[in-house]
Amino acid sequence: MDILSLFITVPVLTIVALLFAKSLRHARQVALVGSVIQVAMAINLVFAYFREKATNDAIMVFTKDLLWFEPFNIHYSIGVDGISVALLVLTSMVVLAGVFISWRMQELPKEFFISLIVLSIGVYGFFISLDLFTMFVFFEIAVIPMYLLIGIWGSGPKEFAAMKLTLMLMGASAILLVGILGIYFNSNPAGGPLTFNIMEIAQASIPFEAQRLFFPLTFIGFAVIGALFPFHSWSPDGHSSAPTAVSMLHAGVLMKLGAYGVFRVAMYLMPEGAAEWSWFFIILAAFGVIYGAFAAIKQTDLKYINAYSSVSHLGLVLFALLMLNKTAWNGAILQSLSHGFMTALFFALIGMIYERTHTRDIRKLGGLLKVIPFISAVYVIAGLASLGLPGFSGFVAEMNIFVGAFEHNDRFYRIATIVSVSAIVVTAVYILRVVGIMLMGPIKNEQYQTLEKVTWFEKLGILLMLLPIIAIGVAPLWISNMILASLEPFIQVFM
Repeated sequence: MDILSLFITVPVLTIVALLFAKSLRHARQVALVGSVIQVAMAINLVFAYFREKATNDAIMVFTKDLLWFEPFNIHYSIGVDGISVALLVLTSMVVLAGVFISWRMQELPKEFFISLIVLSIGVYGFFISLDLFTMFVFFEIAVIPMYLLIGIWGSGPKEFAAMKLTLMLMGASAILLVGILGIYFNSNPAGGPLTFNIMEIAQASIPFEAQRLFFPLTFIGFAVIGALFPFHSWSPDGHSSAPTAVSMLHAGVLMKLGAYGVFRVAMYLMPEGAAEWSWFFIILAAFGVIYGAFAAIKQTDLKYINAYSSVSHLGLVLFALLMLNKTAWNGAILQSLSHGFMTALFFALIGMIYERTHTRDIRKLGGLLKVIPFISAVYVIAGLASLGLPGFSGFVAEMNIFVGAFEHNDRFYRIATIVSVSAIVVTAVYILRVVGIMLMGPIKNEQYQTLEKVTWFEKLGILLMLLPIIAIGVAPLWISNMILASLEPFIQVFM
Protein backbone atom coordinates (compact mmCIF):
# COMPACT_ATOMS: atom_id res chain seq x y z
CA MET A 1 0.00 0.00 0.00
CA ASP A 2 1.26 3.49 -0.82
CA ILE A 3 2.56 5.71 1.97
CA LEU A 4 -0.29 8.23 1.77
CA SER A 5 -3.23 5.82 1.73
CA LEU A 6 -2.03 4.57 5.10
CA PHE A 7 -3.29 7.85 6.57
CA ILE A 8 -6.79 6.67 5.66
CA THR A 9 -6.30 2.95 6.28
CA VAL A 10 -4.77 3.10 9.76
CA PRO A 11 -7.54 5.31 11.25
CA VAL A 12 -10.17 3.04 9.63
CA LEU A 13 -8.53 -0.02 11.20
CA THR A 14 -8.41 1.84 14.52
CA ILE A 15 -12.17 2.44 14.29
CA VAL A 16 -12.76 -1.26 13.54
CA ALA A 17 -10.68 -2.20 16.58
CA LEU A 18 -12.60 0.30 18.72
CA LEU A 19 -15.88 -1.36 17.74
CA PHE A 20 -14.72 -4.48 19.56
CA ALA A 21 -13.39 -2.66 22.64
CA LYS A 22 -15.22 -3.88 25.74
CA SER A 23 -14.17 -1.31 28.33
CA LEU A 24 -12.88 2.23 28.82
CA ARG A 25 -9.38 0.86 29.27
CA HIS A 26 -9.48 -1.06 25.99
CA ALA A 27 -11.02 1.87 24.11
CA ARG A 28 -8.36 4.37 25.13
CA GLN A 29 -5.56 1.83 24.57
CA VAL A 30 -6.77 1.21 21.01
CA ALA A 31 -7.15 4.95 20.36
CA LEU A 32 -3.67 5.56 21.78
CA VAL A 33 -1.99 2.86 19.69
CA GLY A 34 -3.72 4.05 16.53
CA SER A 35 -2.75 7.68 17.20
CA VAL A 36 0.88 6.80 17.98
CA ILE A 37 1.09 4.91 14.69
CA GLN A 38 -0.28 7.98 12.86
CA VAL A 39 2.40 10.22 14.41
CA ALA A 40 5.08 7.68 13.45
CA MET A 41 3.74 7.64 9.88
CA ALA A 42 3.77 11.44 9.73
CA ILE A 43 7.37 11.64 10.95
CA ASN A 44 8.38 8.91 8.50
CA LEU A 45 6.64 10.87 5.73
CA VAL A 46 8.80 13.94 6.47
CA PHE A 47 12.03 11.98 5.99
CA ALA A 48 10.61 10.13 2.98
CA TYR A 49 9.58 13.46 1.45
CA PHE A 50 13.08 14.91 1.73
CA ARG A 51 14.59 11.74 0.25
CA GLU A 52 12.11 11.78 -2.64
CA LYS A 53 12.60 15.49 -3.41
CA ALA A 54 16.36 14.99 -3.62
CA THR A 55 15.86 13.07 -6.88
CA ASN A 56 12.32 14.09 -7.93
CA ASP A 57 11.47 17.66 -8.94
CA ALA A 58 7.75 16.99 -9.45
CA ILE A 59 5.33 19.40 -7.79
CA MET A 60 3.56 16.56 -5.99
CA VAL A 61 5.22 13.36 -4.83
CA PHE A 62 3.94 9.93 -3.74
CA THR A 63 1.10 10.37 -6.21
CA LYS A 64 -1.51 7.72 -6.91
CA ASP A 65 -4.55 7.83 -9.16
CA LEU A 66 -7.51 5.44 -9.27
CA LEU A 67 -10.72 6.06 -11.22
CA TRP A 68 -13.75 5.58 -9.00
CA PHE A 69 -16.64 7.30 -10.88
CA GLU A 70 -16.12 7.34 -14.62
CA PRO A 71 -19.21 9.34 -15.80
CA PHE A 72 -17.86 12.51 -14.14
CA ASN A 73 -14.18 11.58 -14.35
CA ILE A 74 -13.82 11.48 -10.54
CA HIS A 75 -10.61 9.89 -9.25
CA TYR A 76 -9.09 8.88 -5.97
CA SER A 77 -6.06 11.02 -6.76
CA ILE A 78 -3.56 11.77 -4.00
CA GLY A 79 -0.16 13.39 -3.55
CA VAL A 80 1.70 15.77 -1.26
CA ASP A 81 4.09 18.70 -1.31
CA GLY A 82 5.92 20.31 1.62
CA ILE A 83 2.81 22.22 2.73
CA SER A 84 0.68 19.07 2.86
CA VAL A 85 3.38 17.16 4.73
CA ALA A 86 3.67 19.85 7.41
CA LEU A 87 -0.11 19.91 7.93
CA LEU A 88 -0.25 16.10 8.15
CA VAL A 89 2.33 16.21 10.94
CA LEU A 90 0.29 18.88 12.73
CA THR A 91 -2.87 16.78 12.44
CA SER A 92 -1.30 13.57 13.74
CA MET A 93 0.23 15.30 16.77
CA VAL A 94 -2.98 17.13 17.72
CA VAL A 95 -4.95 13.88 17.42
CA LEU A 96 -2.51 12.08 19.73
CA ALA A 97 -2.54 14.97 22.21
CA GLY A 98 -6.35 14.90 22.10
CA VAL A 99 -6.35 11.22 23.03
CA PHE A 100 -4.10 11.92 26.02
CA ILE A 101 -6.25 14.85 27.15
CA SER A 102 -9.39 12.65 26.84
CA TRP A 103 -7.85 9.81 28.85
CA ARG A 104 -10.51 10.09 31.55
CA MET A 105 -13.49 10.23 29.18
CA GLN A 106 -16.23 8.27 30.96
CA GLU A 107 -19.35 8.89 28.87
CA LEU A 108 -19.49 6.58 25.83
CA PRO A 109 -15.68 6.51 25.46
CA LYS A 110 -15.71 4.10 22.53
CA GLU A 111 -18.13 6.22 20.54
CA PHE A 112 -16.23 9.38 21.45
CA PHE A 113 -12.90 8.08 20.16
CA ILE A 114 -14.56 6.71 17.00
CA SER A 115 -16.06 10.13 16.24
CA LEU A 116 -12.72 11.80 16.91
CA ILE A 117 -10.91 9.46 14.52
CA VAL A 118 -13.58 9.83 11.81
CA LEU A 119 -12.90 13.57 11.97
CA SER A 120 -9.17 12.91 11.55
CA ILE A 121 -9.84 10.70 8.50
CA GLY A 122 -11.59 13.62 6.83
CA VAL A 123 -8.69 15.95 7.61
CA TYR A 124 -6.02 13.51 6.40
CA GLY A 125 -7.95 12.81 3.20
CA PHE A 126 -8.46 16.50 2.55
CA PHE A 127 -4.76 17.31 2.82
CA ILE A 128 -3.66 14.50 0.46
CA SER A 129 -6.41 14.83 -2.18
CA LEU A 130 -5.60 16.11 -5.65
CA ASP A 131 -9.13 15.54 -6.99
CA LEU A 132 -11.56 18.35 -6.17
CA PHE A 133 -14.59 16.12 -5.71
CA THR A 134 -12.70 13.64 -3.52
CA MET A 135 -11.35 16.58 -1.53
CA PHE A 136 -14.91 17.86 -1.05
CA VAL A 137 -16.05 14.43 0.19
CA PHE A 138 -13.27 14.33 2.78
CA PHE A 139 -14.12 17.92 3.74
CA GLU A 140 -17.66 16.80 4.59
CA ILE A 141 -16.38 13.73 6.45
CA ALA A 142 -14.31 16.06 8.65
CA VAL A 143 -17.21 18.41 9.38
CA ILE A 144 -20.06 15.97 10.07
CA PRO A 145 -18.68 14.38 13.32
CA MET A 146 -18.50 17.83 14.92
CA TYR A 147 -22.28 17.83 15.40
CA LEU A 148 -22.15 14.60 17.40
CA LEU A 149 -19.01 15.48 19.33
CA ILE A 150 -20.46 18.77 20.55
CA GLY A 151 -24.10 17.70 20.80
CA ILE A 152 -23.39 14.55 22.86
CA TRP A 153 -20.19 15.24 24.78
CA GLY A 154 -20.30 19.03 24.98
CA SER A 155 -21.36 21.32 27.82
CA GLY A 156 -23.51 24.41 28.26
CA PRO A 157 -25.92 25.17 25.38
CA LYS A 158 -24.38 22.31 23.41
CA GLU A 159 -27.40 21.55 21.20
CA PHE A 160 -27.59 25.18 20.08
CA ALA A 161 -23.83 25.35 19.45
CA ALA A 162 -23.80 22.06 17.54
CA MET A 163 -26.75 23.10 15.39
CA LYS A 164 -25.34 26.57 14.68
CA LEU A 165 -21.95 25.16 13.71
CA THR A 166 -23.49 22.50 11.48
CA LEU A 167 -25.87 24.85 9.69
CA MET A 168 -23.16 27.47 9.07
CA LEU A 169 -20.67 24.93 7.73
CA MET A 170 -23.29 23.11 5.66
CA GLY A 171 -24.32 26.43 4.13
CA ALA A 172 -20.68 27.14 3.32
CA SER A 173 -20.37 23.65 1.81
CA ALA A 174 -23.32 24.35 -0.50
CA ILE A 175 -21.61 27.54 -1.72
CA LEU A 176 -18.32 25.64 -2.07
CA LEU A 177 -19.95 22.90 -4.13
CA VAL A 178 -21.22 25.51 -6.59
CA GLY A 179 -17.69 26.91 -6.85
CA ILE A 180 -16.15 23.46 -7.39
CA LEU A 181 -18.68 22.58 -10.08
CA GLY A 182 -17.97 25.94 -11.72
CA ILE A 183 -14.28 25.03 -11.83
CA TYR A 184 -15.11 21.57 -13.18
CA PHE A 185 -17.28 22.82 -16.05
CA ASN A 186 -14.57 25.32 -17.02
CA SER A 187 -11.65 22.93 -16.47
CA ASN A 188 -10.97 22.39 -20.16
CA PRO A 189 -11.91 25.43 -22.26
CA ALA A 190 -10.25 23.85 -25.31
CA GLY A 191 -13.06 21.31 -25.48
CA GLY A 192 -11.40 18.17 -24.10
CA PRO A 193 -12.72 15.98 -21.27
CA LEU A 194 -13.67 17.79 -18.08
CA THR A 195 -11.67 16.98 -14.95
CA PHE A 196 -11.64 17.49 -11.19
CA ASN A 197 -7.85 16.96 -11.00
CA ILE A 198 -6.21 20.03 -9.45
CA MET A 199 -2.90 19.59 -11.26
CA GLU A 200 -4.59 19.15 -14.66
CA ILE A 201 -6.87 22.16 -14.13
CA ALA A 202 -3.84 24.28 -13.17
CA GLN A 203 -2.34 23.56 -16.59
CA ALA A 204 -5.51 24.80 -18.29
CA SER A 205 -6.61 28.41 -18.28
CA ILE A 206 -10.06 28.94 -16.79
CA PRO A 207 -11.74 31.88 -18.57
CA PHE A 208 -11.50 35.15 -16.68
CA GLU A 209 -15.28 35.62 -16.49
CA ALA A 210 -15.61 32.20 -14.87
CA GLN A 211 -12.80 33.03 -12.43
CA ARG A 212 -14.43 36.30 -11.49
CA LEU A 213 -17.71 34.50 -10.78
CA PHE A 214 -16.52 31.33 -9.05
CA PHE A 215 -13.49 32.60 -7.10
CA PRO A 216 -15.54 34.41 -4.41
CA LEU A 217 -17.86 31.39 -4.06
CA THR A 218 -14.94 29.00 -3.61
CA PHE A 219 -13.09 31.42 -1.34
CA ILE A 220 -16.08 31.96 0.96
CA GLY A 221 -16.97 28.26 0.91
CA PHE A 222 -13.57 27.38 2.30
CA ALA A 223 -12.94 30.51 4.38
CA VAL A 224 -16.09 30.13 6.52
CA ILE A 225 -14.47 27.16 8.28
CA GLY A 226 -11.40 29.39 8.68
CA ALA A 227 -13.56 31.90 10.63
CA LEU A 228 -13.66 34.59 7.94
CA PHE A 229 -15.38 37.74 9.25
CA PRO A 230 -18.39 38.14 9.31
CA PHE A 231 -19.06 34.37 9.01
CA HIS A 232 -17.15 33.58 12.19
CA SER A 233 -19.89 33.54 14.83
CA TRP A 234 -20.25 29.74 14.82
CA SER A 235 -16.67 29.35 16.04
CA PRO A 236 -16.77 30.90 19.56
CA ASP A 237 -20.06 29.15 20.40
CA GLY A 238 -18.76 25.84 19.05
CA HIS A 239 -15.50 26.11 20.99
CA SER A 240 -17.19 27.03 24.25
CA SER A 241 -19.51 24.00 24.19
CA ALA A 242 -17.14 21.41 22.76
CA PRO A 243 -15.23 18.96 24.99
CA THR A 244 -11.53 19.71 25.36
CA ALA A 245 -10.12 17.30 22.75
CA VAL A 246 -12.75 18.42 20.22
CA SER A 247 -11.84 22.07 20.77
CA MET A 248 -8.20 21.10 20.21
CA LEU A 249 -8.92 19.36 16.91
CA HIS A 250 -11.48 21.94 15.86
CA ALA A 251 -9.24 25.00 16.31
CA GLY A 252 -5.90 23.26 15.87
CA VAL A 253 -6.66 21.28 12.73
CA LEU A 254 -10.19 21.54 11.30
CA MET A 255 -10.08 25.32 10.85
CA LYS A 256 -6.86 24.92 8.83
CA LEU A 257 -8.86 23.25 6.07
CA GLY A 258 -10.20 26.70 5.21
CA ALA A 259 -6.87 28.38 4.50
CA TYR A 260 -5.50 25.28 2.77
CA GLY A 261 -8.54 25.06 0.50
CA VAL A 262 -8.37 28.77 -0.30
CA PHE A 263 -4.71 28.46 -1.25
CA ARG A 264 -4.70 25.07 -2.98
CA VAL A 265 -7.97 25.44 -4.87
CA ALA A 266 -9.35 28.98 -5.12
CA MET A 267 -6.08 30.87 -5.57
CA TYR A 268 -4.04 28.25 -7.41
CA LEU A 269 -6.72 27.43 -9.97
CA MET A 270 -8.17 30.95 -10.34
CA PRO A 271 -5.25 33.41 -9.98
CA GLU A 272 -6.93 36.13 -12.06
CA GLY A 273 -10.02 35.87 -9.89
CA ALA A 274 -7.81 36.14 -6.81
CA ALA A 275 -6.17 39.30 -8.13
CA GLU A 276 -9.58 40.74 -9.01
CA TRP A 277 -11.19 40.06 -5.62
CA SER A 278 -8.18 40.34 -3.29
CA TRP A 279 -8.93 43.92 -2.19
CA PHE A 280 -12.40 42.98 -0.98
CA PHE A 281 -11.34 39.94 1.02
CA ILE A 282 -8.30 41.80 2.41
CA ILE A 283 -10.72 44.27 3.99
CA LEU A 284 -12.74 41.43 5.55
CA ALA A 285 -9.61 39.61 6.75
CA ALA A 286 -8.03 42.76 8.25
CA PHE A 287 -11.31 43.61 9.98
CA GLY A 288 -11.44 40.07 11.34
CA VAL A 289 -7.89 40.36 12.72
CA ILE A 290 -8.76 43.51 14.67
CA TYR A 291 -12.29 42.46 15.61
CA GLY A 292 -11.16 39.09 17.00
CA ALA A 293 -8.46 40.71 19.12
CA PHE A 294 -10.76 43.38 20.58
CA ALA A 295 -13.55 40.84 21.16
CA ALA A 296 -11.12 38.65 23.13
CA ILE A 297 -10.41 41.55 25.51
CA LYS A 298 -14.10 41.78 26.46
CA GLN A 299 -14.52 38.07 27.26
CA THR A 300 -14.32 36.53 30.72
CA ASP A 301 -14.72 32.87 29.68
CA LEU A 302 -11.35 31.29 28.89
CA LYS A 303 -12.71 29.35 25.92
CA TYR A 304 -14.33 32.42 24.41
CA ILE A 305 -11.07 34.33 24.83
CA ASN A 306 -9.17 31.65 22.95
CA ALA A 307 -11.93 31.31 20.34
CA TYR A 308 -11.89 35.01 19.47
CA SER A 309 -8.10 34.91 19.51
CA SER A 310 -8.37 32.18 16.85
CA VAL A 311 -10.62 34.42 14.75
CA SER A 312 -7.89 37.06 14.87
CA HIS A 313 -4.98 34.71 14.13
CA LEU A 314 -6.76 32.90 11.30
CA GLY A 315 -7.82 36.24 9.85
CA LEU A 316 -4.11 36.96 9.67
CA VAL A 317 -3.58 33.74 7.69
CA LEU A 318 -6.20 34.73 5.10
CA PHE A 319 -4.80 38.27 5.04
CA ALA A 320 -1.33 36.91 4.24
CA LEU A 321 -2.59 34.60 1.49
CA LEU A 322 -4.29 37.54 -0.20
CA MET A 323 -1.01 39.47 -0.34
CA LEU A 324 -0.11 37.26 -3.33
CA ASN A 325 3.63 37.06 -2.71
CA LYS A 326 6.03 34.35 -1.57
CA THR A 327 7.13 35.85 1.75
CA ALA A 328 3.59 36.44 2.97
CA TRP A 329 2.51 32.98 1.79
CA ASN A 330 5.37 31.41 3.73
CA GLY A 331 4.21 33.34 6.78
CA ALA A 332 0.62 32.18 6.23
CA ILE A 333 1.59 28.49 6.24
CA LEU A 334 3.88 28.97 9.25
CA GLN A 335 1.06 30.81 11.03
CA SER A 336 -1.30 27.92 10.29
CA LEU A 337 1.16 25.51 11.91
CA SER A 338 1.99 27.83 14.79
CA HIS A 339 -1.65 28.56 15.54
CA GLY A 340 -2.53 24.88 15.25
CA PHE A 341 -0.10 23.83 17.97
CA MET A 342 -0.65 26.97 20.04
CA THR A 343 -4.44 26.97 20.15
CA ALA A 344 -4.59 23.20 20.75
CA LEU A 345 -2.25 23.78 23.69
CA PHE A 346 -4.43 26.61 25.01
CA PHE A 347 -7.58 24.50 24.87
CA ALA A 348 -5.81 21.57 26.55
CA LEU A 349 -4.69 23.84 29.40
CA ILE A 350 -8.14 25.42 29.69
CA GLY A 351 -9.68 21.96 29.91
CA MET A 352 -7.27 20.99 32.70
CA ILE A 353 -8.03 24.18 34.62
CA TYR A 354 -11.78 23.61 34.24
CA GLU A 355 -11.54 20.00 35.44
CA ARG A 356 -9.85 21.19 38.62
CA THR A 357 -11.76 24.39 39.37
CA HIS A 358 -15.10 23.71 37.57
CA THR A 359 -15.12 27.22 36.13
CA ARG A 360 -13.73 29.01 33.09
CA ASP A 361 -14.60 32.48 34.40
CA ILE A 362 -11.31 34.33 34.94
CA ARG A 363 -13.00 36.62 37.50
CA LYS A 364 -13.41 33.65 39.85
CA LEU A 365 -9.83 32.50 39.46
CA GLY A 366 -6.60 33.83 40.92
CA GLY A 367 -3.24 32.70 42.21
CA LEU A 368 -3.23 29.48 40.19
CA LEU A 369 0.52 29.79 39.65
CA LYS A 370 0.97 28.83 43.32
CA VAL A 371 -1.33 25.82 43.16
CA ILE A 372 -0.81 24.31 39.68
CA PRO A 373 2.56 25.75 38.64
CA PHE A 374 3.17 23.43 35.67
CA ILE A 375 -0.12 24.26 33.93
CA SER A 376 0.28 27.95 34.78
CA ALA A 377 3.85 28.18 33.49
CA VAL A 378 2.94 26.50 30.20
CA TYR A 379 -0.06 28.84 29.86
CA VAL A 380 2.31 31.82 30.13
CA ILE A 381 4.59 30.30 27.46
CA ALA A 382 1.62 29.69 25.14
CA GLY A 383 0.51 33.29 25.73
CA LEU A 384 3.95 34.66 24.85
CA ALA A 385 3.93 32.58 21.67
CA SER A 386 0.48 33.93 20.83
CA LEU A 387 1.57 37.56 21.07
CA GLY A 388 4.58 36.89 18.85
CA LEU A 389 7.52 36.91 21.27
CA PRO A 390 10.85 36.08 19.57
CA GLY A 391 11.97 32.51 20.20
CA PHE A 392 8.52 31.05 19.57
CA SER A 393 6.72 30.01 16.39
CA GLY A 394 4.33 32.98 16.42
CA PHE A 395 7.17 35.47 15.92
CA VAL A 396 8.59 33.66 12.88
CA ALA A 397 5.16 33.41 11.24
CA GLU A 398 4.04 36.97 11.89
CA MET A 399 7.34 38.51 10.81
CA ASN A 400 7.08 36.74 7.44
CA ILE A 401 3.48 37.91 7.08
CA PHE A 402 4.15 41.55 7.85
CA VAL A 403 7.36 41.76 5.82
CA GLY A 404 5.63 40.10 2.87
CA ALA A 405 2.60 42.37 3.17
CA PHE A 406 4.77 45.48 3.32
CA GLU A 407 6.52 44.52 0.08
CA HIS A 408 3.56 46.10 -1.72
CA ASN A 409 4.09 49.76 -2.58
CA ASP A 410 0.37 50.39 -2.93
CA ARG A 411 -1.03 52.58 -0.13
CA PHE A 412 -4.08 50.34 0.32
CA TYR A 413 -1.92 47.31 1.14
CA ARG A 414 0.32 49.33 3.46
CA ILE A 415 -2.63 50.72 5.42
CA ALA A 416 -4.22 47.26 5.70
CA THR A 417 -0.90 45.89 6.94
CA ILE A 418 -0.54 48.60 9.59
CA VAL A 419 -4.07 47.93 10.79
CA SER A 420 -3.36 44.20 11.06
CA VAL A 421 0.01 44.75 12.79
CA SER A 422 -1.74 46.78 15.46
CA ALA A 423 -3.55 43.60 16.53
CA ILE A 424 -0.28 42.45 18.12
CA VAL A 425 -0.62 45.17 20.76
CA VAL A 426 -4.23 44.18 21.43
CA THR A 427 -3.19 40.52 21.66
CA ALA A 428 -0.61 41.43 24.29
CA VAL A 429 -3.33 43.21 26.28
CA TYR A 430 -5.75 40.28 26.52
CA ILE A 431 -3.01 37.69 27.06
CA LEU A 432 -1.36 39.65 29.88
CA ARG A 433 -4.78 40.52 31.32
CA VAL A 434 -5.68 36.81 31.64
CA VAL A 435 -2.27 35.94 33.08
CA GLY A 436 -2.53 38.74 35.63
CA ILE A 437 -6.06 37.92 36.76
CA MET A 438 -5.98 34.12 36.65
CA LEU A 439 -2.43 33.17 37.55
CA MET A 440 -1.10 36.01 39.71
CA GLY A 441 -2.31 37.56 42.94
CA PRO A 442 -4.11 35.92 45.84
CA ILE A 443 -6.21 32.76 45.58
CA LYS A 444 -9.85 33.92 45.47
CA ASN A 445 -11.54 30.68 46.48
CA GLU A 446 -10.51 28.55 49.43
CA GLN A 447 -11.46 25.43 47.48
CA TYR A 448 -8.60 26.20 45.08
CA GLN A 449 -5.94 26.07 47.81
CA THR A 450 -5.17 22.49 46.81
CA LEU A 451 -5.85 21.24 43.31
CA GLU A 452 -5.03 17.93 41.65
CA LYS A 453 -1.50 17.64 40.30
CA VAL A 454 -0.87 17.22 36.61
CA THR A 455 -1.01 13.58 35.50
CA TRP A 456 1.47 11.84 33.22
CA PHE A 457 -0.95 11.67 30.29
CA GLU A 458 -1.74 15.38 30.63
CA LYS A 459 1.96 16.22 30.61
CA LEU A 460 2.50 14.16 27.46
CA GLY A 461 -0.41 15.92 25.74
CA ILE A 462 1.03 19.31 26.70
CA LEU A 463 4.56 18.48 25.55
CA LEU A 464 3.31 17.28 22.15
CA MET A 465 1.98 20.79 21.54
CA LEU A 466 4.67 22.81 23.34
CA LEU A 467 7.81 21.34 21.78
CA PRO A 468 6.91 22.22 18.14
CA ILE A 469 6.12 25.82 19.19
CA ILE A 470 9.64 26.14 20.59
CA ALA A 471 11.30 24.12 17.80
CA ILE A 472 9.81 26.27 15.02
CA GLY A 473 10.65 29.45 16.93
CA VAL A 474 14.27 28.51 17.64
CA ALA A 475 15.12 26.72 14.38
CA PRO A 476 12.57 27.65 11.70
CA LEU A 477 14.65 27.23 8.55
CA TRP A 478 14.14 23.48 8.10
CA ILE A 479 10.38 23.79 7.85
CA SER A 480 10.44 27.22 6.21
CA ASN A 481 12.65 25.93 3.40
CA MET A 482 10.32 22.96 2.88
CA ILE A 483 7.37 25.32 2.55
CA LEU A 484 9.20 27.83 0.32
CA ALA A 485 10.17 25.10 -2.15
CA SER A 486 6.49 24.12 -2.43
CA LEU A 487 5.41 27.70 -3.17
CA GLU A 488 7.15 27.89 -6.56
CA PRO A 489 4.17 26.53 -8.57
CA PHE A 490 1.93 29.15 -6.94
CA ILE A 491 4.39 31.92 -7.74
CA GLN A 492 4.46 30.85 -11.40
CA VAL A 493 0.67 31.11 -11.86
CA PHE A 494 0.71 34.65 -10.46
CA MET A 495 3.62 35.88 -12.58
